Amino acid sequence: MIVELSEELLFPPVGMADPDGLLAFGGDLSVDRLLLAYFSGIFPWYSDESPILWFSPDPRFVLFPDNLRVSKSLRRVIKSEQFTVTMDEAFPLVVKNCREINRPSGPGTWIADDMKQAYIALHEAGHAHSVEVWQGDNLVGGLYGVIVGKCFCGESMFMRVSNASKVGFVWLVEKLKAEGFNMIDCQMTTEYLRSFGAIEIPRERFIGILDSGVAP
Repeated sequence: MIVELSEELLFPPVGMADPDGLLAFGGDLSVDRLLLAYFSGIFPWYSDESPILWFSPDPRFVLFPDNLRVSKSLRRVIKSEQFTVTMDEAFPLVVKNCREINRPSGPGTWIADDMKQAYIALHEAGHAHSVEVWQGDNLVGGLYGVIVGKCFCGESMFMRVSNASKVGFVWLVEKLKAEGFNMIDCQMTTEYLRSFGAIEIPRERFIGILDSGVAP
């Protein structure tokens, strides 16, 4: 049974999610509710035509920073310095581009207007972050997500030039590794991220790792 949320800041136990990971619907996208969701291993994913839907898949698709795989060809692209990578310099523009570029599958591929505004508010509150990939003054790739303790919960990425998003993703993972992060939450399985070393793990293990990186 999928639970309808009320105004109360409360989610049902993630074990109540259906086989597709759908746990609840309704509620709002306030900063407090979004933070509660992410700290509970839950994320929103829906379109303009549906109510707010909340997911907690089992298994969960994650990348452990130590397991990052980078092909030789991509390493050459990175060393060529054809791209410049920054962080948190153009968060609204990254979200806008992620919204405009649709991909055939994966969460975050369609970003409703209220979701866009909600993540901008989460960014302004210091919890959501973006990575920007530039060629000169042109934004050609990027991604954004939410930091929960020592986990980066990825939401969406885009590229307008070949390899741009890959360069940004590798830059982020290496930065997170250097800063002691223990996991990148990729949410749902994609072959694109599997090629970087992401794997499926049981939801229970995911939440245990998530909790272990959150200060009491």
